[in-house]
Amino acid sequence: MRIDIHTHIMPEKMPDWTKKFGYGEFIHLEHQNCQACMMKGDQVFRVVEKNAYSTTERLKEMEETDVTMQVLSTIPVLFNYWARPADGLETSRFLNDHIAETVSRDSQHFIGLGTVPLQDVDMAIDEMERCVKELKMPGIEIGSNINGENLSEQKFFPFYEAAEKAGCALFIHPWQMMGEEQMSKYWLPWLVGMPAETSRAICSMIFGGVLEAFPKLRVAFAHGGGSFPFTLGRIEHGFKVRPDLTALDNPINPRDYLGRFWIDSLVHDRKALQYLVDLFGDEHICMGSDYPFPLGEAKPGRLIEKLDLGKKSTRRLLYRNAQDWLGFDDSHLPHFG
Repeated sequence: MRIDIHTHIMPEKMPDWTKKFGYGEFIHLEHQNCQACMMKGDQVFRVVEKNAYSTTERLKEMEETDVTMQVLSTIPVLFNYWARPADGLETSRFLNDHIAETVSRDSQHFIGLGTVPLQDVDMAIDEMERCVKELKMPGIEIGSNINGENLSEQKFFPFYEAAEKAGCALFIHPWQMMGEEQMSKYWLPWLVGMPAETSRAICSMIFGGVLEAFPKLRVAFAHGGGSFPFTLGRIEHGFKVRPDLTALDNPINPRDYLGRFWIDSLVHDRKALQYLVDLFGDEHICMGSDYPFPLGEAKPGRLIEKLDLGKKSTRRLLYRNAQDWLGFDDSHLPHFG
């Protein structure tokens, strides 16, 4: 059994929201010259393969790589936090309905996460509750910051409270990377900015008291926790020597939150993954591949298997920990005979 908690999907056909709403650079998909182009306004943002939207192609590649189930979430560029709230809600609902429909057609292989317009917390709560109650989704994917605001802002606390009450898991994925405009060359926003963004999100939720205020909130972070695990010594030291700057909203040592949240396994390096297991233990790391994009793991779970952790720990990383984060028991898992 392998559950991949970090995979992205988009609809094959999307409205041209830029034309509909009359502003902005909303993403839509255009199929031309045997290619699928993600268009940002009238400019090509990214060329994607069929596996970004075709479940037929996706299922074929899952079989080839021995992935049992994928947890589907939208591509972060489609968060649309910058849009007018009502327009952000419309795009979120469209994407959520698409993912829910995909899951309903094949719940043996797919689990869905929603997206919400967090530029308006009340709308975000309503859509989160629709995802959980009506669309039967176990969780929501959100960004590492919301229009430059940290996840520790008090304005987001009602959303966390509602998510905790609804039993809604959160998957936090970096986007709107800090310093992106100053380091566009060499793909640095993806190589440097994303790990930093994930650390920003974790630190914000710790220092801001989010994880303390909502202890039952099940939160997972992408890309192995980004740079957080590898700079935790510095973060803890800073907490101890300058509490006047760091302990403003939460007096608890950041290291004490290890085991209070999950991370995925996407670090591309055997020694790095071993360090994560040593640091977090084997109960809070979930297999995640970032399928279907180039920075992902080509064969999900291969790095986990290379660690030779033993059957029990390997099972935890390959699927048991994903169950715990999603709030699933064995009855939610497929039975293939």
